[in-house]
Amino acid sequence: MWFKNLFIFRLTKWEETPESLEDKLAKQALQACGGMDLQTRGWVAPKAEGEPFVHRSGQQLLISLGLEKKLLPSTVINQFTKARAAEIEEREGYKPGRKQMKEIKEAVTDELLPRAFAIRSRINAWIDPQGKWLVIDAASPAKADELVGMLMKSVEGVAMALVKTKISPTVAMTAWLAENDNPPPFTVDQDCELKSRGEQAATVRYVKHSLESEEIAKHIKGGKDVTKLAMTWADKVSFVLHENLQVKRVAPLDVIKEQAALSADDDAFDSDFALMTGELRKLIPGLIDVLGGELTGANSQLAA
Repeated sequence: MWFKNLFIFRLTKWEETPESLEDKLAKQALQACGGMDLQTRGWVAPKAEGEPFVHRSGQQLLISLGLEKKLLPSTVINQFTKARAAEIEEREGYKPGRKQMKEIKEAVTDELLPRAFAIRSRINAWIDPQGKWLVIDAASPAKADELVGMLMKSVEGVAMALVKTKISPTVAMTAWLAENDNPPPFTVDQDCELKSRGEQAATVRYVKHSLESEEIAKHIKGGKDVTKLAMTWADKVSFVLHENLQVKRVAPLDVIKEQAALSADDDAFDSDFALMTGELRKLIPGLIDVLGGELTGANSQLAA
């Protein structure tokens, strides 16, 4: 259950025990969509239904925000709305105006919503009370914000800040490629994206391409900055670093997979979570360190 994406937050105020957190999340558990609900959100058990809302591995905690959403495509609503409008025109002898069409559409939506199928998804988050980290596995800032907002609603007094570094990832990544100088124990892989600083923001992407070529150097000399860079940490974990410090495409490499195989007789979910948190607790501080350290004064503070 390795996280594929990392949004990294610093917990500036966290006073919860696993037990107190369990109680608070249980009070905000995910409920199924009612007849007129388009979407609901609430906490679910990370491991399996019926398990605790807070999954523990030593001092490390895993929580999951569940989302249930009705599937009601706009094309379906529009189709029924047009059919209803045609019926009115045939019956009354006039074509419904804009205001009436809006009312028809709202009525159709209300009729179809209780019959719509619902799908569930989840957003996982890892809490390290010792290191004061909150790490969210989300592909977009909007998804990360959903979990943060729900956590602050459920846990009174919690405060956090999205981590920023003294050296911006863009400046650091551009320098690493320009100087062909990898910051150990990190190495540069073969994928990157470069963007120009001009208004047009011309973009060049390289996939499975040597980044030590003269072509890359020319792009940098011509004013392009590196906005995404594939890297590997300590020959153990590969990832893509983005300009906003988001970490994507996180994947354990062979040495980690071999460790996981040795734990095959144990619970795979538990062993994967333990391995992941053990490595990320070293990778994240290491990444922040090569970016000049944490910029604490400028972090965006969020508090419940």
